[in-house]
Amino acid sequence: MLIAMDFRIIILSIIIMILLGVLLKKIDLLKEEDVETLNNLVINICLPCLIFNALYTADVSLLPSLSILTLSTTITSLIVGVFTYILLKLFAWDNVKIWSILVTVVLGNTGFLGYPITQGIYGSEGLIRAVFCDCSTSITFVILSVILILIFDGELKVALRKIATFVPLWSIVLGILFNIFAIPITDVGTTVVGYLGDATIPLIMISLGLSLNISGLKNNLKEVSLASFIKLILYPFVALGVMALLGITGFNHTIGLIEAAMSSAMIGLVLAITYKLDPHLTSDCIFTSTLFGLVTIPLFLMFIV
Repeated sequence: MLIAMDFRIIILSIIIMILLGVLLKKIDLLKEEDVETLNNLVINICLPCLIFNALYTADVSLLPSLSILTLSTTITSLIVGVFTYILLKLFAWDNVKIWSILVTVVLGNTGFLGYPITQGIYGSEGLIRAVFCDCSTSITFVILSVILILIFDGELKVALRKIATFVPLWSIVLGILFNIFAIPITDVGTTVVGYLGDATIPLIMISLGLSLNISGLKNNLKEVSLASFIKLILYPFVALGVMALLGITGFNHTIGLIEAAMSSAMIGLVLAITYKLDPHLTSDCIFTSTLFGLVTIPLFLMFIV
């Protein structure tokens, strides 16, 4: 009962912070253009600190066993991606539309939304497992970048630079290395990293609120509905099958399924813009997935928790 109560409090808190972003936009205290600034702050400073701190303070003996979560999430994304591509090809949609949708169904919001939920319900033990699920997002991001370069003839130098400068990826590497080799960061470093990491969740939620645009439900209704169904319903069930095949059970299974239930990641919009897809369609899919996710994620959590 205590966990169920914590779950309701966490979901309600997240919704309130998202609505705060909506309100701040409504009263012109913040503008929709500020989303880019907030996201840059989160992706390049706050989120890397949160990831680094989780990995730096983790039990080193758990690292080999938790890597199975990264593998499971990556395999799930690849399966769902191939299925979605074949399905959309049957609809005879062009490549731009197909990939504008596909990036939203294979990249889950395992960090921005998954972290606060898993940390709020299960604390640091849940967060460290969520981080390993989220490592898959970085891997999938790299895979998609390479594929999109080959298909749309993007600039290889630009893509490689974006991958090499993707700060959350480096925070994973450094967090693990600093942990394994017991490299001290001093009390001041620990405090600074902790403070910046703690700012991640409220900034993410406010940013989501600022980015919400109801027009996403009116434009491309067929496309966004299909994308939301695949991401919010099909994806978690594929994840269940993959985890069963890999023999993932217990607490790892619980966190893996929670992360699989997350809505589309906002980082998919980066790929849509970089490779000149259809950013408006991608944005609509992300928004709709986020909106419907406020219903489907709590439903999944009710059964899981």
